[in-house]
Amino acid sequence: MIVLGIETATMTGGLALVDEGRLISEYTLNVRTTHSARLMPALDRMLKDSSVDKSQISGIAVSIGPGSFTGLRIGLSTAKGLALGLAVPLAGVPTLDALARNVPYARYQVCPVLDAKKKEVYASLFRCEDNVLVRQTPYQVMPPAELVNQIHEKTIFLGDAVDVYREFFKEKLGELAIFAPDALRLPRAAVVAEMGLSKLKAGECMDIVSSEPLYIR
Repeated sequence: MIVLGIETATMTGGLALVDEGRLISEYTLNVRTTHSARLMPALDRMLKDSSVDKSQISGIAVSIGPGSFTGLRIGLSTAKGLALGLAVPLAGVPTLDALARNVPYARYQVCPVLDAKKKEVYASLFRCEDNVLVRQTPYQVMPPAELVNQIHEKTIFLGDAVDVYREFFKEKLGELAIFAPDALRLPRAAVVAEMGLSKLKAGECMDIVSSEPLYIR
């Protein structure tokens, strides 16, 4: 079962193809160009380079947010169009869950945090329990100061809000603030695809017509 993953919740856009048990290919571009301009050309190139025909795709997985409103709309509308055109099911993956999965077996609490603009962040707290990453708090949008008030132990931060608030987190939390390596800090389409594959196998499909992004705000 080959699943196409689409990640457009942040400025870092990505696509990935996963099969059961392996990553076929992944495309990531962290530059300031619009997702609408690069998404479909990137998909065409990735399919060609991977020697995968679009008819071999069995499902679509898309990052549904929170994140950039424009990016989420582009990603979901593209995923819907592809799912309808290929007659395959669609799975939605919360962006903070996928981001936390970049560090799945961490010994410390994990906090994916995205820049929500307006001096706020999207965030949630996760913990590894019996080798499973479990979300401990709801998806939230809040000022960074409110987030740090919830943190009382060593916590791994990752996400694009680290670019904006790293020094603030270090000042307020000291040794409690740990930052994921740059290569693991941003959302990955491969993780979205992998999580989407699990959802599709479990029958957890989105309604292609009525589904909407997870805006939170």
